[in-house]
Amino acid sequence: MRSYGSYIAGQDVPADKWVHCLRASAVLDDMLPQLSLKRDLDRGRRHDGDEHASVLARCAVADDTVVERAIQAAAAAAPAWGATPLEVRLRVVHRLHEELRRRHDEVVEVLVQEGHPRALAEWELAGCLHGTSPETVGLCAEQMHREYEDPHRRLLVVRKPDGVVALSPPQNAAAVNSLLGVPALAAGNALVVKAPRGSPYGVMFVLREIVAPILDEVGAPPGTLNIVCGPPKRILDQFLASPLVNDIFYFGSSELGIPLGEEAVRRGKKPILELAGNDGCVVWHDADLDRAAEALTESFFGSGQICMVPNYVVAHPDIADRLLARLISHARKIRPGYPEDPDVLLSPVLKSDQFARYVEQATECGAEVLAGGNRMELDGSISSTGLFVEPTILRVDGLARARTVWAVARETFFPLLPVVVPETDRGDGLLDDVIDFLNANEYSLRNSVWAGDESTVDQFVARVHNGGLLKINDSHIGFVPYLSTHGGAGLTGGPLGESNYPMLRTSHLQGISIGRDVQPRRAALASPLRAEREGLAA
Repeated sequence: MRSYGSYIAGQDVPADKWVHCLRASAVLDDMLPQLSLKRDLDRGRRHDGDEHASVLARCAVADDTVVERAIQAAAAAAPAWGATPLEVRLRVVHRLHEELRRRHDEVVEVLVQEGHPRALAEWELAGCLHGTSPETVGLCAEQMHREYEDPHRRLLVVRKPDGVVALSPPQNAAAVNSLLGVPALAAGNALVVKAPRGSPYGVMFVLREIVAPILDEVGAPPGTLNIVCGPPKRILDQFLASPLVNDIFYFGSSELGIPLGEEAVRRGKKPILELAGNDGCVVWHDADLDRAAEALTESFFGSGQICMVPNYVVAHPDIADRLLARLISHARKIRPGYPEDPDVLLSPVLKSDQFARYVEQATECGAEVLAGGNRMELDGSISSTGLFVEPTILRVDGLARARTVWAVARETFFPLLPVVVPETDRGDGLLDDVIDFLNANEYSLRNSVWAGDESTVDQFVARVHNGGLLKINDSHIGFVPYLSTHGGAGLTGGPLGESNYPMLRTSHLQGISIGRDVQPRRAALASPLRAEREGLAA
């Protein structure tokens, strides 16, 4: 059993209270005894965690005093770290990339132990590798420091760190999203990370055992990275209240995140929000249907409990039946199992009651259930109390009423994929209607399109403004160099949301002029027009 205290200013801080993390497959095997063991360990009724193979780690629960110490340590480290040369700070991201490649299998194993199906864990780590790749880091670094010259000045356009960034990653993918704090470190910020009480192990592992040694290696001051675990609302309230916190980088639901962002602005802080997604995918009449159907099965990764999977499809009426046949065939092959199994995609569904309500509401609106619709046990048998849910496909006829179906209009956090088939009488206006449908989505994370004709593709590229990322004839959830892994506006990222490069989002622009033999009055009155006239006169 690993043991992690709160991490403050380079030191482990123990606690009176701990949260214990269990191997997910052990819980699936024997749920009630394992949860009873965890409860007794967490409450201090027993202290034999080391004697149980199912107990992976324990993490200290930070009280208000410890959280305040973490914030103060970050504030003390921020000025010196922010003044460290950019090339040194960038070294942290480059070294992280190297270490994630070297320790790939070890990190994947930690995620699997936490309950991420192996295929999902490898996808998550692929996102980290793309986000820290030389291409992506180079794109951001170019925007961190630009220099220009005129006859009397050296001119700089630079991005300066915001200061102290408080990062709250999501429980469903805490470890990999906590690593989005590393580009914020490269921007020159100091970091306070709140590890979720429900899944702190992966966060502690990647930050304590990979990132912290890298910071020591490059000579970062103590306090550049701090990690705490505790009650989420209480810690977030401390982040909001502290005058030392500059940015709040928050992952969570739109219902909680949008008000939190508004409160952060009221208190003079920058909110960086990664909230719900309701990603759309369009399959046009000339699409490669086999590849499109394969991409749509990404909706079921992790049982759909990921913000950036396809949430709804708009299928051209000419190919809708053929696409649905392929999609149903794929979906029926997807079964539950232990996370260690490389062929497993499904995870236990946390909101199975809500899943049932969404299916019922869809059918009341005229949708048809074409596949799935039931809860399952670990062995795939249908059960009203199963932890898993069958991959479920709905057919919704008509764009006009599609947004009345909750499964189309809202984020779904379970394996439920509605396929919207537009009316056949829309004629030449169908492309316009579909693009308008995508742009009317209140969410704004990712969209993807499958189409063959280049002019059609060009229309989507030019006119789809919704979403931080648009994928054309490509994996919806796949990561690519240069492009950000996260980001969007609307209910996904708030009014200030956009494609999210954390190095840029946690810094701000500053212009600098360094004069050489400048006469102040002449410089104050100088204008391009005057210079042009004087040049003509000369």
